[in-house]
Amino acid sequence: MPRYFFHTQIGADTIADPAGVELRDPDAAWEKARETIRAALRGPRDQAKLMTACLVVTDEAGDVVLEFPFAEAVELPPSEDLTRH
Repeated sequence: MPRYFFHTQIGADTIADPAGVELRDPDAAWEKARETIRAALRGPRDQAKLMTACLVVTDEAGDVVLEFPFAEAVELPPSEDLTRH
């Protein structure tokens, strides 16, 4: 199975993932990225700063497989106001 690395970019800073994780394909890496971001956003960290972050997923060769902005992983609760006329 291929190994994917999940590096976090916040502004000019990068937090590297030296270990990575074995996943079946890029679709599984996308799911893992979304799960990882949502878990990070549940914590008591500086939420505003994390909303500017991006998870950059690379393969073993270092090629970028996908970039997942933290802001795109946010789930908004359903709002009744949006469905009323």
